[in-house]
Amino acid sequence: MQIQINPGDIETSPAIDEHIENAVEHAMRHTKDRVTRVEVHLHDENGPKHGPDKRCTMEARIAGKDPIAVHHDAPDLYAAIDGAAGKLERAVTHKLERTAQH
Repeated sequence: MQIQINPGDIETSPAIDEHIENAVEHAMRHTKDRVTRVEVHLHDENGPKHGPDKRCTMEARIAGKDPIAVHHDAPDLYAAIDGAAGKLERAVTHKLERTAQH
């Protein structure tokens, strides 16, 4: 599984990149053999304004299926990454379970 990080308008660091990789690996631990790539997009919605303005969008590519995309907004980047990873885990698991039933 390939992880592609697109920082957008957010300045990342090696620590943030490592956090993203760990969060995605953990979220995809049960489905990584079916997921070919996860794209991670980071964005600061409000610039210098306060509030839940950090957005992390994750898109999983599953072999032979349409991509699955989720996003999570949070006051800080780490929470946005963790929230998106949790949503992606549930969405991918649900999609693969539905596919297996048909």
